[in-house]
Amino acid sequence: MKKSFILPLIFLALFISCKKDNITPENNVPPTTTPTYKEKDRNALYGLMKDWYFWYNDLPAITLTDYKDPYELMDALRYKPKDRWSFVADYDAFVASMQGSFVGHGIRIGLDTQGNARIGMIYNNSPLYTNGAGGPGVRRGWIIKKLNGQDLAPILISRDATAYNNLIGASTAGVTNTFIFQTPRGNDTTAVSTKSGFQVNSVTLYDTLTINTVKTGHLVFDEFIEPSSDELATAFAFFKAQNVKDLILDLRYNTGGILNVATELASYIAGTPTFSTPFIKSSYNDKKTINDTTYNFISIASPLNLSRLVVITTRETASASEEVINGLKPHLALTTIGDTTNGKPTGMNVFQTTDNKYIFAPVTFELVNSLGDGNFYAGFVPAKYVTDDITHDFRDKNELCFKEAIYFLTNGSVSSKGGYTFNKSKQFSEKPEWMKNMFILNKSMINR
Repeated sequence: MKKSFILPLIFLALFISCKKDNITPENNVPPTTTPTYKEKDRNALYGLMKDWYFWYNDLPAITLTDYKDPYELMDALRYKPKDRWSFVADYDAFVASMQGSFVGHGIRIGLDTQGNARIGMIYNNSPLYTNGAGGPGVRRGWIIKKLNGQDLAPILISRDATAYNNLIGASTAGVTNTFIFQTPRGNDTTAVSTKSGFQVNSVTLYDTLTINTVKTGHLVFDEFIEPSSDELATAFAFFKAQNVKDLILDLRYNTGGILNVATELASYIAGTPTFSTPFIKSSYNDKKTINDTTYNFISIASPLNLSRLVVITTRETASASEEVINGLKPHLALTTIGDTTNGKPTGMNVFQTTDNKYIFAPVTFELVNSLGDGNFYAGFVPAKYVTDDITHDFRDKNELCFKEAIYFLTNGSVSSKGGYTFNKSKQFSEKPEWMKNMFILNKSMINR
C-alpha cells in the first residue's frame, strides 16, 4: 500500500485523514528479468500519474522501459505548458527537510548591482553565522571575494550552476570550503567552514517599528515546515503584546511548504473575525472530485487585528506563500512590493513508496480564494518593482524593499516611478529545487 499525504506547501494545522491508495505497477511491458526497485517504483509512478495527476488527460504516450527510474519518468510526464513543479524526491531527504533538518553552510548567495557576490541569507544555526570569520559571524550583505581561491562573481554572472556546485561541493557533512569575505567595514577576513547538519530557523527575524505613531510588525519568513508553527507562535505573541496594527511580511525567499502552516500564518494575520470562514479552496481532476476541500481560517492564539499588510515578494515567492497572499486578499488591505511572484496556484498530494525509497509529488489540485480567484500562473505583479537589495540586512531601513514598505505605510501609496532602477539577479541556494511547492502532508509520514 502507498500512503497519500495531503500537503499543499503551506502546512494546514487541521490534519486530513490519511488515504491509503494502491499504486500498482503498469503491466503493459512484460518484464524479461526481475525488475529492480527503481523499475517497480517507476511503474508505480506511471499508474499514479494516470489516476491523480491534475492534467492526466495531457500525459504523453510513452514506453516505460525508456526510463530507468522515477526521476526520468516524472520529467517526461510533466505537462510542460503549466507544470514546473511535480517532482520525485528521496524519501529520507524529503522527511528531513520537512522537519527542518539541513546539511550545508546554510547560506544563499547572490549578485549585487555592482557585480559583487554577497550573502543573501544565512540561517541562525549555520557555523558561519555563529562563529564565522573570527567574529560574531557572517551576515546578509557580506561580500564573498573568493571561494576556495576562486573569484565567485563570474560564475554567478554566467549563471553556471554546474560550476558553482562543483566549486562549493556536495551537500554532505564534512565538506570544507574556504571563504574570503569583505565585511561591511571594508576589511577582508578568511573563514574556513565545514558543512554540517543543523536545525534551520524558518523565521529569519521578527521585530517592530513605529510608523506615523502606529506600531508596525516586521516578519521575515523563509519556509513553511514543521518547526515553523512554534516559531510563528512566538513571533505573533510578541506582535500581539506590542499591539501591532500594520505588518510588513517579507516572503522574498519563501518558496512554499506545508499547507497547515500556511493556514496558521494566514489565520494570525486575518484575525478573529475570519475564524471558520473560507481561506482557500482546492479542486482536483474529474476522477478525484471527492477530495475537493474548503480550508477555513482557524482559531489561533495571538491573532492580530491588522489595518494593512505589505508583503515583500520576488520570483522565489512561490506556492504556499502565494496562497497566503491570495487567500488574504478578500479580507484586508494587502499590497505587494518587490518582484512578480513565482506563479504556482497548485498543490500536491505526497505519496510514499512502500520501500521508503521515494516521495512522489505530482500536481493534483488547483487552488482559489474565497472569491474564486486563482489561476495566477503568471504570478502576482507588485504595486512597485523594487530590487532585492542584498547589500543591506533585512532590518536595515536602507534596504530597498524594506524602505519601500515603510514608505507605503507612511504615505499610503508607493513611491514615484524612476526613483531607482529595478534589477534582478540569479541567486544560488542550498535548498533543493523541489521546495518550490505546496503539498498536503500527512503527519504520520513525517513522524514515522
